[in-house]
Amino acid sequence: MSDNQQQEATPAAKRGIRKERVGEVISSKMNKTIVVRVERRFPHPRWGKVVTAYSRFYAHDEKNEARIGDRVRIMETRPLSKTKRWRLVSVVERNEEAAAAVG
Repeated sequence: MSDNQQQEATPAAKRGIRKERVGEVISSKMNKTIVVRVERRFPHPRWGKVVTAYSRFYAHDEKNEARIGDRVRIMETRPLSKTKRWRLVSVVERNEEAAAAVG
């Protein structure tokens, strides 16, 4: 079996490389959907000052496990709705203040 055929056999090779992002949950009010804010820092092209930009992603949360303030890892996936193109992979860090207030 050649190397080319082995690459096609693996599922990840068929789907291609999927983007992953780590961000903070800013909303979990919807059923099975969370809104994640991802921070991106880069030097300004002309002035060189470090600029912070934020992007909002709608992600699918099948088990409704993420809460506001949690740091989560999301991965690109097929379109699930008009705006959802990401899915929750894991909760990286829980927000302890929100967990104490709920429970």
